[in-house]
Amino acid sequence: MIEKHQQQLNPPLVEKGEVDPLYQILSNKKSVSPLYFPLTSPLPHSSFFALSLSHVPFSRIDSEREEKQIHPMVDLAVSEIKPSTPLLSVASSTSSTGTSSASSEANDSSATSLRFELQDVKYQLSCTTLSGSYSYRSLAILSGHIGSVSCLALCGEFILSASQGKDIIVWQQPDLKIFTKFGQGDGSVKALATVGNQVFTAHQDSRIRVWKVSRRSENIFRLVDTLPTTKDYLGKFMKQSNYVQTRRNHKKLWIEHADSISCLTVHNGLIYSGSWDKTLKVWRLSDLKCLESIKAHDDAINGLVASNGIVYSASADGKIKAWGKEGKSSHSLKGILEGHKDVSLNSVIVSEDGRWVYGGGSDGYVMAWEGSGNLLSWKVACETKAHQMAVLCMSLMGEILCSGSADKSIGIWKREAYGELIKVGVISGHEGPIKCLQASTRNVGGGFLLYSGSLDKSIRVWWVPNNSANRDDTSPTENAVKNSINLC
Repeated sequence: MIEKHQQQLNPPLVEKGEVDPLYQILSNKKSVSPLYFPLTSPLPHSSFFALSLSHVPFSRIDSEREEKQIHPMVDLAVSEIKPSTPLLSVASSTSSTGTSSASSEANDSSATSLRFELQDVKYQLSCTTLSGSYSYRSLAILSGHIGSVSCLALCGEFILSASQGKDIIVWQQPDLKIFTKFGQGDGSVKALATVGNQVFTAHQDSRIRVWKVSRRSENIFRLVDTLPTTKDYLGKFMKQSNYVQTRRNHKKLWIEHADSISCLTVHNGLIYSGSWDKTLKVWRLSDLKCLESIKAHDDAINGLVASNGIVYSASADGKIKAWGKEGKSSHSLKGILEGHKDVSLNSVIVSEDGRWVYGGGSDGYVMAWEGSGNLLSWKVACETKAHQMAVLCMSLMGEILCSGSADKSIGIWKREAYGELIKVGVISGHEGPIKCLQASTRNVGGGFLLYSGSLDKSIRVWWVPNNSANRDDTSPTENAVKNSINLC
């Protein structure tokens, strides 16, 4: 429950449901003449609220923020080039890793998108910063959910968002309009994962639903199965040995989760699901059969990520555990990454090469662990006080790490040598805690698009430059960027 105290804040620069002129220019199908307009983003004068969520011990703060502004002048000329190949034929990124996976069934889609080339973009930055970091302005604010936004995922040309309601909203790019809605089941959607032309949704009713994306039918997102599958259930319910005790005088099949499923990830032909029931379950992607159920933690599992054959699970018990398997054997524990004592770890991400693992805690710290060459051991590399309140989510794009917090802000960090994080920016604008982040894997004007979902029921779209750390904080800077843009 969030207790909001009335306060006078700066009026929003982009109203809900509207799209920033910059985004309209980038997504316009026609060539346009150069346009100049200033972008400003003053931070709120203050933030003061208390938040209480299961497994996350938040504290009340009253912090005064000093205002800072960026005044870029943007000189844009956009020209259209031919439509790209169907996006659903390109494997979609999962919400946790941002990496791509191929699918043989992806040709069912005939979705198309437009690519645009940014002829000339000039940024003239004149800013006064007190902390050596920048603030950003959202390109668009997407509203449509009746409850808090709980998770985001990219699926080809679409952006998927879910909330406390059962409906999942599909946003069409590049115009960011609602394309359709789909959903089924009881309780809120807790996690999304996509691979090829399949979407997996994890629900509060302890079930995973499988959707097939196809343009060949009127029902674009079609429910094809639910996990555990009926076949899997019928094959096990007769044997008493297949039942496990979940709580006093109550038993369930080991293939069933006994509480809300909080996170999903897909890796190497397997689906991994983590739950508040403290277990990690492994499902085979080809036939959706449950292969393993692991008693992974002593408290709720809050986050999952997989890379290079290792699966990392973050828990409210303050640990990140690394799981791996050899050949056809079952998963085994490879290592334990210890966090701060009595601190819940709410999110985990890993670098593309698997060397660096980052965990976000309820004490506002982001911790980094360095893995050995064979990924059999990990040691603490650095600890960064990233936020004044709990870190709820993270996203890693190359060398840029983004952290979303209960303090309503998003931190932008540059990953340096030995895993150290250097703060290069702060994103403010949401009126509630940041629950989920999703970075686009496609290059956009020398940076990438970052989508953020919040307990304020809105989704915001931001542009984050890859060269944030190279900006001059004390004098105006001018950069010329010539990159192709694919807003998908």
